[in-house]
Amino acid sequence: MIILATILSGMSLLMGLLFPIKFKVINIVFMARLLIVALAPIWAIIGLVGAVLGWVYGAPWAVAIGIIGAGMEIWYLWQCTRGHQGLEKAFGADWRGKIPAEQARNMVRRRWSFFLRMKASPEPSLERDIVFWTVPETDRELLCDIWRPASGNVSGLAVVYIHGGGWVAMDKDFLTRPFFRHLVAQGHTVMDLSYRLCPEVDIYGMVGDIKHALAWMKANAPRYGVNPEKIVLCGSSAGAHLALLAGYTPGNPKLTPEELISTDLSVCGVVSYYGPTDLVAGYEPWRRSNPYINLDSVPIGTRLDPSDSMQYAGRLELVLGGNPQDKPDVYQLVNPTTHVHPGSPPTLLIQGDKDILVALDTTNALYTKLVESGVLAIKVVFPWTDHMFDLILPQINPAAQSALYDVDRFLALLVNKG
Repeated sequence: MIILATILSGMSLLMGLLFPIKFKVINIVFMARLLIVALAPIWAIIGLVGAVLGWVYGAPWAVAIGIIGAGMEIWYLWQCTRGHQGLEKAFGADWRGKIPAEQARNMVRRRWSFFLRMKASPEPSLERDIVFWTVPETDRELLCDIWRPASGNVSGLAVVYIHGGGWVAMDKDFLTRPFFRHLVAQGHTVMDLSYRLCPEVDIYGMVGDIKHALAWMKANAPRYGVNPEKIVLCGSSAGAHLALLAGYTPGNPKLTPEELISTDLSVCGVVSYYGPTDLVAGYEPWRRSNPYINLDSVPIGTRLDPSDSMQYAGRLELVLGGNPQDKPDVYQLVNPTTHVHPGSPPTLLIQGDKDILVALDTTNALYTKLVESGVLAIKVVFPWTDHMFDLILPQINPAAQSALYDVDRFLALLVNKG
């Protein structure tokens, strides 16, 4: 038993020591750390069991090691779930009373639960591979999936979701089904996009695809029971950057396809999971994130095989046509912070302070500018938490669940906001 106590306590401490580390390159160790941090409650239990066994069987070292390890993991759990004043500051001290009881019933009840149940009941309707726009020059069909709530349980709000992947990788329907089911259970409709990636298009083409999706959703709002004035853009990583950029520039002629200039592309809110907000500051981190191949020689307009999407990591030189020294005006144009103004939509910013790709200082700068401009904004920061945290075991992950708590209430308050 002494050996078992030592092993359990040592495992807890070893896992806990990985929590404060900030990686510089996305690799297998980084991915392992994401999983380890998501399992913080399990490691805490293991450490406490080791400490108890050490106490019972006379192994004081196991007691000390187990308590230190479990203490680190319990601290992380507490920090992620202790709450904040963001909702009060943004919506007023009486924000809870602004959410109808029927809608609140399907939200997460607390910031963390052991093995959270994330399933819509009754089962939502899923319409796959709907064409939302056909590119005129190539007849390329852009597809989306529509998640619809059960009949009679419609909030009127639609969430247009934009996946991440460094502007060059991934696709719709990747590890997001639990999140979508949860949103649909609250009556929201979800539009999950598959937009064109680089090098098939550059940043202008991507933003244009997002705006075509918005135009489609507004035009089809009656079909899905959606209020066209209640559409929220939501995304993670590069998808969050595109969501912020599209949400803040509905009529900007440089970032809007010519055929949509006269179309209402406004949204009632934006939710950003660790979205880049300053691509000059993010230039080097995004370059470092590419462990596979060099895309500098791949010309714009090349269509990549989607099955190879995981081979491509973010390359801002290709996405934006050069480096910050060569293209300073372009980098400035595509920074969401550049476009903040008093009429910008309410924004929820969610990030970990150990993010490998998005510096917390840049997110803080966007939040400050939003508040100074009089825009309703909420910033949620989780300690010892990295990029992509929300996609890893959300049923137990403290940061993922706590973020979901804020997203639930942010969307509900937007539904009922005048």
